Amino acid sequence: MAENPEQLKQQALDELKTISAEEKLEAWRIRYLGRKGELTAILRGLASLPPEERRIAGAAANKVKTSLEKSLEEKEQEIKQSRLSSADSEAIDITLPGKPLPAGRIHPITQTIHEVCDIFKSMGFQIAQGPDVEWDYYNFEALNIPEEHPSRDTMSTYRIDYVNQKGESPMILRTHGTAVSARVVEERKPPIRTIEPARVYRYEATDATHLNIYHNMDGIAVDKGITMADLKGTLYEFARRYFGEDRKVRFRVDYFPFVEPGVEMAIDCGICHGDGCSFCKNTGWLEILGAGMTHPNVLRMGGIDPEEYTSFAFGMGLERLPQLKYGIDNMRLFYTSDLRFLRQF
Repeated sequence: MAENPEQLKQQALDELKTISAEEKLEAWRIRYLGRKGELTAILRGLASLPPEERRIAGAAANKVKTSLEKSLEEKEQEIKQSRLSSADSEAIDITLPGKPLPAGRIHPITQTIHEVCDIFKSMGFQIAQGPDVEWDYYNFEALNIPEEHPSRDTMSTYRIDYVNQKGESPMILRTHGTAVSARVVEERKPPIRTIEPARVYRYEATDATHLNIYHNMDGIAVDKGITMADLKGTLYEFARRYFGEDRKVRFRVDYFPFVEPGVEMAIDCGICHGDGCSFCKNTGWLEILGAGMTHPNVLRMGGIDPEEYTSFAFGMGLERLPQLKYGIDNMRLFYTSDLRFLRQF
């Protein structure tokens, strides 16, 4: 403890200069100015002095007390101002934009569905849809594919565990979007022009050009006087709008049980541009759809007289379209959930 008020004052001021925290400042106040502090002890000791010395010493001690209280107040203001300045420097500016949240994207296959539908809608087609779990009748029989037809061997199906009253199990996961066309022919009256996006299922191995779950886009038009020229003009216009006018298109005869005559439409390979590669099996061409004039039996099964009305139909694999458009050599990339790939679209 200091022996006199002036010595105590100098000691207290020297210690006060080193303080920068409020809790330490409070400890300093208690030590020097509190009821049991050092200055208070000096003031209480004045009682033992003679009256004249007591008056002089008391005045000096009170002067020191006043000086220390003033220094304490100034130090409090200094620490408070420092704290406010620090808070201002670390404050959040609410006028600044926040951190951007990651935005989702439409899957490239969904984009393709929208784009293809928009093209055909501009040509007068309506969108029609049907169930994924389909009756064997609509998937095969209504499309001129009876039970003994050999083409069923090329469409390995997923059977549904359902038994009707006859003990049969006629439900499957549809193998092609043409099943929706069978329902359209049965449910609507001519004139008919529909485009039918559909997820389809095949029990088969996957590779760069085949999946066991993928998408079809089928279409059908039924009216009086429809010819193969209408089919060719419609599909050429679609190819021109989707792929661009520079891509080459080819029609060749092909067979499908629900059309007669039937054709395949191919486009030059987007990987090798017609020179030949493993993706196009060195042909330079890739088939994108099958089409033809709807078989009279299909119209009859839907209750439409083929003597009065004619029709064309077509069906294409949706995944193959962006493959050809963007030069993607593996169809499985669409479903690996690799954001590095999906963010390109």
